[in-house]
Amino acid sequence: MRPGPADPRQLVKTQQRLWERLPDRFEGLELSPVTPLGTCSAMSTINQNQVVSTIRGTEVASDPTNELAIEAAVRRRAGQARVDLAACQRVLRAQPFEGPGMFAHFQLFVLVSSARDTGSGRTEAELLIDHLRFWHDVLGDTADLTFTMFQPSAVRERIDDTVRPALKISLTEDTERTKSENYYSGTALGIGLDGEGLGDGGFTTWTADLLGDQKERCLTSCVSTERLTAVSPAA
Repeated sequence: MRPGPADPRQLVKTQQRLWERLPDRFEGLELSPVTPLGTCSAMSTINQNQVVSTIRGTEVASDPTNELAIEAAVRRRAGQARVDLAACQRVLRAQPFEGPGMFAHFQLFVLVSSARDTGSGRTEAELLIDHLRFWHDVLGDTADLTFTMFQPSAVRERIDDTVRPALKISLTEDTERTKSENYYSGTALGIGLDGEGLGDGGFTTWTADLLGDQKERCLTSCVSTERLTAVSPAA
């Protein structure tokens, strides 16, 4: 319940920079501060005890990527060939936070894209290019962009022969990462700047689970706007 540490004037400038650089293909949404009860625990590996539940069948938003994945599934079911959504939301977590830079509520700028698999990792490559290109555009040439393969797949080959050539930026493989191995499906991303971690991302099974179709692909990525403001304040 305590105020956040960021200067709201600088935070707004960071948000503006992110929205201005967002490609037209991504539709921005203003999310509700509450979501259906069980959204995070049902869709991901977040324990319900880490979420602030209400007495009206809802819970306080704790991960906007889950909320956008639900919206993406609705649009995919309605026949939209590919869905690309973005949001900026302050979220609340209920687990105990300890240590410097750890807070119960914080703001995230997130991207979620969903489309149907076309085989050989081609769909995944297209989604990765659009997400990584945006984060590099925002962070610049000193961006620390990494990927980790938790499971062998054709995506690894597409990163070498499609993603890297299309982006022409540094994209390092992090073979030591184990964080979120049970959260992301196959491939995870790391997003940082000058050695400072800002966020992450990766493929999930969320839209596939919601639609009952294992051919669905869903990529999420996000950064903390407060961390971004601290390491790269807007002019």
